[in-house]
Amino acid sequence: MAVIALLALVLDVLIGWPDAVYRQVGHPVTWAGRLIAALDRALNQGRARRAKGALTVVVVLLAAMIPAVLIQAWLGPWVAAVLAWPLVAARSLDQHLRAVAVPLAAGDLAAARGATAMIVGRDVTRADTPALSRASLESLAENFSDGVIAPLFWAAVGGLPGIAAYKAINTMDSMIGHRTPRHEAFGMIAARLDDVANLIPARLSAGLIAIASGRRAGAALRVTLRDASAHRSPNAGWPEGAMAGALDCRLSGPRVYADRVADEPWLNAAAPDPDAADLRRGIALIRRATMVAALLLAAVALL
Repeated sequence: MAVIALLALVLDVLIGWPDAVYRQVGHPVTWAGRLIAALDRALNQGRARRAKGALTVVVVLLAAMIPAVLIQAWLGPWVAAVLAWPLVAARSLDQHLRAVAVPLAAGDLAAARGATAMIVGRDVTRADTPALSRASLESLAENFSDGVIAPLFWAAVGGLPGIAAYKAINTMDSMIGHRTPRHEAFGMIAARLDDVANLIPARLSAGLIAIASGRRAGAALRVTLRDASAHRSPNAGWPEGAMAGALDCRLSGPRVYADRVADEPWLNAAAPDPDAADLRRGIALIRRATMVAALLLAAVALL
């Protein structure tokens, strides 16, 4: 199974998901998204919304896993690896963060705000350089876990069915796993399942970031172990804490959303705010952490 994960990562890093292919056929996540949206419209109303949400989770997981099981059984691991390729997002993550880092380094706050708004949910219309750097580094760390390491972990554990199930869970969480009047009951099972699915990958991600940070590895681990539990998420604080310690900057903290101000605790509170140079260092750090992950997968595959 590690071979499936490794080949999927290599294809993603080298090729990504080409725009021409996306325009023609979309992406597996968008396919799952259409099914989730249809079930949300049809079932998320009236009574027993939590039970209907549970039914939605079952339907989406079966829709993702049954074809994956059949394909892997009939066509083998190499075809499974190719089909797992679009479910890893290392190249896309790098591209989205560079789209922020380049204008931010040039002092073009308007362009940096526009690029940051594409990757975070908070209001960045008036954000300055430190706020944009913080938001982008947090997104980089969290999405390294959710978009790269978690898919690779579940591919290594369960092959194509494992990675397909994880991406279905993660997509459900992003679409219906919100604590809003509409989705608090309906999306509760999806949100809790996503927390469970990311439990090990988030901690692996923190370890990989620490390893990739070299001489800052001890600091990255200290900040993570001290501050991760203060994060609102049971998982996101691990890679974000490791990033904060590795770069010697503070992350998280208060942020503005469209309808509220969230007074979140700081990660590595005594450190200074990050800047554009720290964002570039963070991108390089995640590239090294991804390489470490590839080497570990290769070692497991050889064993």
